[in-house]
Amino acid sequence: MFSAKTKSPDQWKVITSAISTLVDEATFEATAEGISFRGMDPSHVALIDIFWPNSAFDRYKCDSELKFGVRISEFSKLIKRTDKKDELEVSISDEDMLQIKTIGSYKREYKMRLIESTSAAATPLPKLSFSSKLVLSLSSFDKILSDIEVVSEYVEISSYSDKIEFLGKSDTGEADVIMEPNSEGLEEIEVKEESKATYSLDYLLKIVKSISSVGVSAAIEYSTKMPIRLEFRITNIGRIHFYLAPRVQD
Repeated sequence: MFSAKTKSPDQWKVITSAISTLVDEATFEATAEGISFRGMDPSHVALIDIFWPNSAFDRYKCDSELKFGVRISEFSKLIKRTDKKDELEVSISDEDMLQIKTIGSYKREYKMRLIESTSAAATPLPKLSFSSKLVLSLSSFDKILSDIEVVSEYVEISSYSDKIEFLGKSDTGEADVIMEPNSEGLEEIEVKEESKATYSLDYLLKIVKSISSVGVSAAIEYSTKMPIRLEFRITNIGRIHFYLAPRVQD
């Protein structure tokens, strides 16, 4: 028996939106401690790691460890039909069907057939140490990436002891954004070693926009020519980590 109830569907909307930026099918793992998901995109460029603790739910029950697979677009479509003030309960009473119940202006119940699950444990987390860290409000991070996207498909991030620089270049021009310790939206800078790396804007913008509606800030960690890790700080969800490999340049 598994059931998880929230006072609003917003958390489920954020999680399904974030997962859908990388994969079409998702296998969730439910235990007494909470719900987790880990998955990598088909090109093995990006990885998302989510843990949603039982304490974040209005009511949570999981008698034994289980895995359940869904087509994320279908699941997201049902979740999106809910209103912001609806109470939402997701449950599994048998092996084949996922139940979604809402209580708001009226009661609704959906049932969705589960798909064969794959083991999330097969996707290991990268073991990384980072030279640079900055904490940005999600609204500022979204704006910076969007500023760079005007001229480029990639963003080069450079960290110095007194500033962070975001740079985009293409045949059409350049965009350069500099954040200093007193810049609006920049909450923290920690630079152990000056770092520089380039990442795909498409991946970064998709994940940031999927979370920005409820997310507070992002802790951004990276090192020269190494993957970047984003830790999204979101009320009532727990951990959402996003890893993205750097662009390999000649």
